[in-house]
Amino acid sequence: MSAASDAARSILTTLHEVMAARTHTQAKLNQVVEMIGEALDSEVCSIYLLRDGMLELFATRGLNQAAVHVTRLGIGEGLTGTIAQNIETLNLDEAAAHPEFQYRPETGEEKFHSFAGVPIVRRERAIGVVCVQHIDPRKYEEVEIEALQTVAMVLAELIHNAGLVDDEDAAGGPSEAITGQTVCEGLKLVKGLALGEAVFHQPRVHIEQTVAEDTEAERQRVYLAFDRMREQIDHMANQAEFGTGGEHEQVLETYKMFAYDEGWSRRINEAIDSGLTAEAAIERVQQRTRMRMREISDPLLQDRMHDLEDLANRLIRIVSGQLGTAAQKGLTKDTILVAKNLGPAELLEYDKRRLKGVVLEEGSLTAHVVIVARAMGVPVVGRLRNLRGLVREGDTVLIDGDAGKVTLRPGNGVLSAFEARFARSREKQAAYAKLREVEPFTRDGERIEVMINAGLRDDVGMVAMTGADGIGLYRTEFQFLVSAALPQRERQARLYREVVDAAKGKKVIFRTVDIGGDKSLPYLANEIGKEDENPAMGWRALRLALEREGLMKVQARALLEGTAGRELNVMFPMVSEPWEFDAAKDVFEKQIAWLKKRKHQLPSAIRYGVMLEVPSLAETLDTLLPRLSFVSIGTNDLTQFLFAADRANPMLAERYDWLSPSILRFLARVVQTCVGEPVDLGVCGEMGGRRLEALALIGLGIRRLSITPAAVGQIKELVRKVDTREIGEAMRGWLANPPPDMRTALSEWCEAHDIEID
Repeated sequence: MSAASDAARSILTTLHEVMAARTHTQAKLNQVVEMIGEALDSEVCSIYLLRDGMLELFATRGLNQAAVHVTRLGIGEGLTGTIAQNIETLNLDEAAAHPEFQYRPETGEEKFHSFAGVPIVRRERAIGVVCVQHIDPRKYEEVEIEALQTVAMVLAELIHNAGLVDDEDAAGGPSEAITGQTVCEGLKLVKGLALGEAVFHQPRVHIEQTVAEDTEAERQRVYLAFDRMREQIDHMANQAEFGTGGEHEQVLETYKMFAYDEGWSRRINEAIDSGLTAEAAIERVQQRTRMRMREISDPLLQDRMHDLEDLANRLIRIVSGQLGTAAQKGLTKDTILVAKNLGPAELLEYDKRRLKGVVLEEGSLTAHVVIVARAMGVPVVGRLRNLRGLVREGDTVLIDGDAGKVTLRPGNGVLSAFEARFARSREKQAAYAKLREVEPFTRDGERIEVMINAGLRDDVGMVAMTGADGIGLYRTEFQFLVSAALPQRERQARLYREVVDAAKGKKVIFRTVDIGGDKSLPYLANEIGKEDENPAMGWRALRLALEREGLMKVQARALLEGTAGRELNVMFPMVSEPWEFDAAKDVFEKQIAWLKKRKHQLPSAIRYGVMLEVPSLAETLDTLLPRLSFVSIGTNDLTQFLFAADRANPMLAERYDWLSPSILRFLARVVQTCVGEPVDLGVCGEMGGRRLEALALIGLGIRRLSITPAAVGQIKELVRKVDTREIGEAMRGWLANPPPDMRTALSEWCEAHDIEID
């Protein structure tokens, strides 16, 4: 048994006796601070509890007794307030040197130099702080801090049971912050409006009993939980669909390394030795992990510590028997899903009819769940700190994904305004729906192809629902993103076959897998390279696929088999130079030869194309055109490459305009290169789904747009109001002599021609 376990067990035994005694609450707390101070040989021990939104000094050993119930600190105020706000531990050899230090003269603490404090946490919320001080300037030993953290964990339940704090106070602020309307601003991840009731993705595991009655029984519970967790991890490894010895095994080994880490299990055992239950012991070690994560600046090490956090969450759910998510229980009402973070496969488990939006405490523009949510048309707002401390299950939640705002428990006025805005949106959608069977011809008779972007099997139904001309971009990587291991060839082929069948004869353009960069796969992490300083311009898409020839061979065969007897349109992403296209096409040609030799049925026709996303390709496009059937300009990546601006960076996301003369002149040059060549030229990306931008593209000569399904109706309506000769002439004039603001010039042109803009 370690020194930390000895100290903690000694304190816990006495603490349990003190709190079980039939004495007044204040007398108990007075005994507790004396007991902790003596056990840790500390001259000061103080307990602050959260009452009416303030941290109130409830008991102290070593400070002036006159300060008890007098000294009060706000959340975030002073060292104690900082601990409660950040739910973190502080260990300082010189308290006054900390930037948040505040001196309170009534406490008489000026003679004490060292300071250590830990939060008293209940149900993920700080309900108080226990801190110790010493006259000598020294940091407390790690064993002393661990003992203090263990005591704080037990103290949380005892304080709550004694009725010293209530649930509103435990939220970390005044009760109004929990019961009234609250507006939170976060990061715009997926645009859109949504209204529903809050449902937690993972119901909280509430640790109701922290002190163990039988240490050996708790140890056995942990051993069994470890065995089950390791079985789950091994099962993930055995599901690898490319056989043994693949790269997925190298990545899963990292995950397994943590699952089988003897140091981790030893620390949990030591926490049990100190007198904690299995659940409390895991949580205790997890708290220590979180502390270390805050001290780590290396992003790769932080990722690995997050892996350990994920495993700890899995272990605590197994040992407590509280498995499963809200998806498995089923949604019964219009729902706003609340989560710390979320995986793409987890999101797909939810009933799309009931899931209206997602709000995340973390989340980023590049997260896989955001890519899938955008395809599903589910608004998402992220980076909402302490969200789960501000909202309860069943609360009404309003999402404005366009502004990155989330309103909790909206008042009647806000609800009425939202419903009116939503009603206007529905009216427009109803008008657009009437154009479903109408072909999008311009006023001067030009046919514009309006297609959709897709990535999920269910997305294909939107072709018929919107009246789109087909799928201009089918993102094959979605199948890879939601899989625990590389999807096998038969599974890929089955998906491609189902997609072509569901399209009912309309064109489908399959983009080969675009992974890497913002779409990393855990089972290919070593290949993709997590250490890319600029992943969007790193080892991704066709670059990775050509290097990983086995990956591309399998997908090529799957596409050829899945579209047998029908036309195959295949598009290669991130082509920078013509030789990359030639190399990718050669992979397909070799698979065609292999299938021919074995008398397999082939597609009736094969059309090859490229995504023009890397500006360098435009410089050699003329030499490549004779070998192409089509070109799709990927405006999302192209924009960030032209401006050297990472679109995942929120500081830059709105800075560069798609209607900048730089972008439009570049696109005009590409269009001119393709004039007279037997290739179809189109645009894939969000740019084509916005009315003003779509108008500019038509003016440049673009005749195929592939956009989000939600935008099809409004773009078809726009097309029918446009004369390509008029907008073409206007665009040529603007590009020759750019106006001060191209967006304003286009808007004024629309107003003069009675065309409604966004």
